[in-house]
Amino acid sequence: MTTVEKKHPPYMLVWLWLAVLTIIEVWAAQAGLTRRILIPILILLAIWKASLVAIYFMHLKFEPRRFLFVVLAPLPLAVILVVAVLQEWGK
Repeated sequence: MTTVEKKHPPYMLVWLWLAVLTIIEVWAAQAGLTRRILIPILILLAIWKASLVAIYFMHLKFEPRRFLFVVLAPLPLAVILVVAVLQEWGK
C-alpha cells in the first residue's frame, strides 16, 4: 500500500491575496465613494477574504464534502441579518 502525500496549502499566496484585498478595502474607503457603491464593495471584499481564511487557514478545502453543510447552514441567517442591518442603516 502506498502512502499519499498531502499537498500543503499555499499559505503565502493566500496571505498575499488577503493583503491585496485589504489594500483595496483601504483604498475604497479613502476614495470618497458614495455609500451605495462603497458598502457593497466592502461587503464583497469581506466575503472574499472570509472565504479564503475558511478554505485555507481553517482547512475546509481538505475536509470531507459532507462537512460543507455544517459550514454553509448558517450563511442564510447571516445574509438575512446583514440585509436587515443595511435596511435599517439606510433610513
